[in-house]
Amino acid sequence: MENKNGIGRLGLTALIVSSCIGTGIFGITNAVAAAAAPGPALLSWLFVGVGFLFLVLSLNNLSTKRPDLEAGIFSYAGAGFGPLGEFISGWAYWLSAWLGNIAFATMLMSAIGTFIPAFKGGQNVASIIVAIIFCWALTLLVNRGVESASLINTIGTFFKIIPLILFIIIVIIFFKGNMFTTDFWGQVANNFSKGTTTGSTFEQLKGTLSTLIWVFIGVEGASVMGHRAKTRSQAQQATIIGFILLLVVYVMISIIPYGTLTRAQLASAPQPALGNDLRLIVGGWGATIINIGLIISTIISWLSWTMLPAETTMLVAKDKAMPSVWGKLNDKKAPTTSLMITAVLQSIFLFSLLFTSKAYNFAYSLASAAILFSYLFVGLYQMKYSFKHAEWGQFVVGLMAALFQLACMFLSGWQQVLLVSISFIPGFLIYYQCTRENNRELSKLERTTMTAIILLSILAIYLITNGTIAIS
Repeated sequence: MENKNGIGRLGLTALIVSSCIGTGIFGITNAVAAAAAPGPALLSWLFVGVGFLFLVLSLNNLSTKRPDLEAGIFSYAGAGFGPLGEFISGWAYWLSAWLGNIAFATMLMSAIGTFIPAFKGGQNVASIIVAIIFCWALTLLVNRGVESASLINTIGTFFKIIPLILFIIIVIIFFKGNMFTTDFWGQVANNFSKGTTTGSTFEQLKGTLSTLIWVFIGVEGASVMGHRAKTRSQAQQATIIGFILLLVVYVMISIIPYGTLTRAQLASAPQPALGNDLRLIVGGWGATIINIGLIISTIISWLSWTMLPAETTMLVAKDKAMPSVWGKLNDKKAPTTSLMITAVLQSIFLFSLLFTSKAYNFAYSLASAAILFSYLFVGLYQMKYSFKHAEWGQFVVGLMAALFQLACMFLSGWQQVLLVSISFIPGFLIYYQCTRENNRELSKLERTTMTAIILLSILAIYLITNGTIAIS
């Protein structure tokens, strides 16, 4: 069925790319180079690219087959595995969203620190206080009903894309083939690899996964755009095109710099990495352009992602998988309670970053670990729905999507996954309150699932206390 007033293929593709590109890409060269040489990094992109392709295909299929599920990707968990499934998915998604804002804060203050030395590094007391002010200012704006208008998104997209294009052009111009192929597989420890990981290809691949997952957070937004398209087929085409464009941009920005700077230079560049890379290549003017674009785009992205966690809990509460107070709207149609709780937690967590060695990496690794729970449910429901309707090709797609998420949980950092499990202790208290509010008893399966996750969280606390898991 055609919607004449809907968005066309090009417009949908632009929306997908814009919603996915955030601050992660401005810091990607540092994290990838520290973990892997060019060869393992390319293999890691291949692994993550194929895995996310299966996730995108699953989202595409489910948005077509179940257009009635409008509560975001966590509604698939509810449809397939009941209220507790939806709660776990929604809670993890909410957690990932506001932890992502912590990463926004540290990257923003690092960028401002290149102009104002008092904020250099982005994780001192001055930076944290200003970041908290930003957090509450954006929260209060959203609480007054401010939404990300088309003009704001257009401005944000411009300031994201232009610096990235400039970066790609410059690193291509200064690219040296012999530098790119030197120690291509990262097996040699020498003066040019100081501060970076050497060793097996597999270990290097593992080290990049959290970073690569982080930059793809947001790709699920494409699943809810189908109803805005002129036709369903155009929405599906735009989803695939947008995903491919993102993958190409990410690979170019993270891989080509190996031919312009040494791994040690890339890995040791302070955040925001792209600006500091250009400072080494062309001088201060390149870093200035990157950092100005980063500051503006981060603030605009932060506004959107201030709305997202509140929107998440509102929709889950609407489905009666969270207490109704989390979805209660004020006269401006904003979920005040959810916004305030989220802002308080962000403020507390920002102070904790005084005690981490790499605040930005710590925040995004936790956000990446949390979102894996939500993505896993998508693959599992794709399998369940396809099995029920004997759609075996789609079943395989769901199976591969689910296996990819499980692999990422184990490979990218099981420590972070265990840390995320601790958040479910207060979460289950909230879920229990929801069941009482709706006059419903916990089922035996729900009790078993909650017990298993709580045992994991207790294990995580034990491993923290004995030093096995380091908060750094």
